[in-house]
Parts: sequence; C-alpha cells; structure tokens
Amino acid sequence: MDAKHRIDIATPLLDWYDRHRRDLPWRARAGEVADPYRVWLSEVMLQQTTVATVRPRFTEWTRRWPTFADLAAADEGEVMAAWAGLGYYARARNLLAAARRIAAEHGGRLPDTEAALRALPGFGDYTAAAVAAIAFGRRAVVVDANVERVVARLFAIDTPLSAARKAIRAAADTITPDARAGDFAQAMMDLGSAICTPRRPRCLLCPLNQACAAQAAGTPEAYPVKKPKPARPHRHGTLFWLQRGDAVLLVRRPDKGLLGGMRALPTGPWSDAPPLLVDAPADAGWKMLDEAVSHGFTHFTIDLAIAVAHTDVASNEGEWWPVDRLDEAGLPTVFAKAADVVRRRA
Repeated sequence: MDAKHRIDIATPLLDWYDRHRRDLPWRARAGEVADPYRVWLSEVMLQQTTVATVRPRFTEWTRRWPTFADLAAADEGEVMAAWAGLGYYARARNLLAAARRIAAEHGGRLPDTEAALRALPGFGDYTAAAVAAIAFGRRAVVVDANVERVVARLFAIDTPLSAARKAIRAAADTITPDARAGDFAQAMMDLGSAICTPRRPRCLLCPLNQACAAQAAGTPEAYPVKKPKPARPHRHGTLFWLQRGDAVLLVRRPDKGLLGGMRALPTGPWSDAPPLLVDAPADAGWKMLDEAVSHGFTHFTIDLAIAVAHTDVASNEGEWWPVDRLDEAGLPTVFAKAADVVRRRA
C-alpha cells in the first residue's frame, strides 16, 4: 500500500461511518458530546463479549449506577452479581476499584490522556487508547479484534498472530487521523463488524476496497494469519448442592483466581481425574446425579459432576440462599447451569 492510500484511508472510512454508524446505547449521536463513563463502561463490557449480549446488560447497569460516583459507592457483592455472565470477573473488580479511585483522586472525572488512564485499575493499552479517543477526541491508536483484522487485510500483513500485533499497531498508526480520532476508531470497529468480517467479508461494499492489499490479491480471508490453537487441557470437578429446607448453601470464591469474589456452589478441586466427594462442605448423604455440567473457560474445559444432599445442620461458612430466588444470586454461568440441572430434577 503506497503513502497516498495510507493518507486517504480516513476520508472514505469516515464518510461511510457517517452514513452507516451503528446506534448503540453507549455511543454519542452526531453532534453530541460523549459521556466518558458510558464509553469506559462499554469498552470494558465488550471485551470478549458480543454487542448483543452487552446491550441489555449495559442498559440495566447504567440504570442502577449511572455515574462514577454511583458506582464508587456501590456494594462490591452487588457489582459482582450484576456482572455475572459477562465473563472475566476481574474486570468487574477493576471497574469498581477504578471508579473509587476516580471519585477519590480525580474529583469524579475520568482523566483524559492515555498515560493518566493507564494508571487506573483495569486500564491496559487498548482501553486507555479507546477511551482517550472516543470519550475525549485524543489521537490514539485503537486496535481491537475488529481493527486488527481490517488492518491486517489492508496491509496484507502475513506474520502470524500474535507476533504480528506490533506490525499491525504500527500500520494502524499510519492511517489514524489527528481529527475525529474517536469516530475513526469506532468506524474501524463498525467496518470489521459489518463488512470486513472473519468469514465471507463483503468486499464489494467496503469503502476501503480499492486500498486493500488482501482484496487486490483475492485472499482477504487469509488475514490475519493465525497459528493453530493448541488443544485446551480438560479437567474434572464436583459441585455440591447442599440444601437446608428451602435454601441452598452458597460460598464466596477467593478474591484472587478464577471467578474470584463471586458467589458459587461449593466445589472440590478441579483436577485431571474426577475428585468425587473430596472437599465436600458437610458430612451428609451425598447422591451423585447422573447428569453433569460441561463448561469451557479460556484456558481449559471441564466436566463437573453434581452431588446433592439435604441437611438440618447450619453451616458456619457461606450463606443459605432461597432456592426460589437463586437467579438473584449472580452465579457465574457454570454454577447457574448446575443449579438449573438440580432444580429441573427436583
């Protein structure tokens, strides 16, 4: 791609964006000033999650906590429960920590530079760049998965991911304009979502097709080049459903680690072989159900057996949660799956 094409990328892309931009609840409309809180929240929610999933959750979240101050004053347990199902629960803890620091140290206002944003909990390079550009109009190089794909195709970058990310960012820097940086970032995201899709890209409709090296070669789907993913290890575990009357025992998972700080059913170790009743929360007449729960995490998959028992003894650990209000507990997806199995078979 020659220098002229690099300079001219922004103009046709922004013209396309002005006509086809998505109407999203966190996005400022033309002529409006972006709300930094909503921009930040949406960027965190959208990591590893789809727009369709985030849209209703974002609306409910901002109804409960519409400002930095509201979120900073929120109960951590309620925040974690509201995040259930969005994955990567460390993000929710970082949201709360960042909101409290913004309230305490920044007068309730989000800093407006990448450097200052990166000093806040949960702000990596991508989030800091996206918020600086979209919320404050700063020139920043914003590269998410959609942008990564668009740039890899525009420049036909044939180095496999993740080694290619440095080159992709450098290439993105050459086409990022000084003006309308936030609109440019969102336009690249929209282009990747609607036109420059992973499979069957709609190249004839793309405003950048004349500048795209991969399109010129007739091989857009070959980019970005990906290494084969190694098989994820597989583990086994047991979830314990201990019921006392109309309530079930829930525990809090350790703050650090997988699903940290979340309410959950008690569980034994997650190991290479089924652990059966190891680390059961009580000495009870456990019955193993003949239906298990399977779940995939980022780095491993797991099969979880379900053990059920009833007790009349109060436990000093955890909390007894009404079974008919279990949907309000904010259980992570894998535990919610197991609860559905037990309740369906009751």
